[in-house]
Amino acid sequence: MSVPAAHLSSMKQSPPSAGKLWLVGAGPGDPDLLTLRAARLLATADIVVHDGLVGAGVLALIPPHVERISVAKQRSRHTMKQDVINALLVREALSGKQVVRLKGGDPFIFGRGGEELDAAREAGVACEVVPGITAAAGCAAQAGLPLTHRDDASAVSFVAGQCRDLSDQDWSGLAGHGRTLVIYMGLATASAIADKLIADGVSPDLPVAVIERGTTADARVMRSLLTDLGDLVAREKVKSPALIVVGKVAARADALDCLGAPGIAAKIRDFT
Repeated sequence: MSVPAAHLSSMKQSPPSAGKLWLVGAGPGDPDLLTLRAARLLATADIVVHDGLVGAGVLALIPPHVERISVAKQRSRHTMKQDVINALLVREALSGKQVVRLKGGDPFIFGRGGEELDAAREAGVACEVVPGITAAAGCAAQAGLPLTHRDDASAVSFVAGQCRDLSDQDWSGLAGHGRTLVIYMGLATASAIADKLIADGVSPDLPVAVIERGTTADARVMRSLLTDLGDLVAREKVKSPALIVVGKVAARADALDCLGAPGIAAKIRDFT
């Protein structure tokens, strides 16, 4: 049966189906920590644009027919600049695709999700945010490290250690008695971070924990003291991704691979 000419004409003039952008948190690495909503979106997406912190187990959940684009970034070397990523997401959504922008951790905690949301809004693209377990919560949980504790900490702060003019950043009051400070992207500046905090009055003997590849099977958790932080990172050849936790609660971490300098462990035990 032939299609009426009038109906065929209206089909040709119909706009493409509306696309949508989803900013999805992939969690800290373990695919079992992905939210159910995120998993459903991966199964129904037309295209997934993912960063380099998304675990292999999470990427394995993407069906083979779904297009993937990696926009992985490394320190001082970006395969695709943020404004180009923004343009890519907008272009694909405007073409009618269901676009999943998959980010390690949570899109709105050091994930630049706010910039991508702004770009979508400015272009008139429908956008929805699907939160993920941020690295601080997921990695600390695996290490048995409570970020807040009735005896040790009633406040917790997240900061980025990889930033311009670190010495000029105002971190006053973020670390010390009754507080926990979690530092993302701080490996390269670990020594400067320790010096900065000590210069601001934080005790050199405050416990720290470094959590490498948290929530994965090959995670390492190393405990030490603030004064030893830079040496610990260098001595143990800690690799990204890793978090630094500064505060009394750090002494509660399960040291899965505690290889601190002589005498460090004994001093840590004084805080537990």
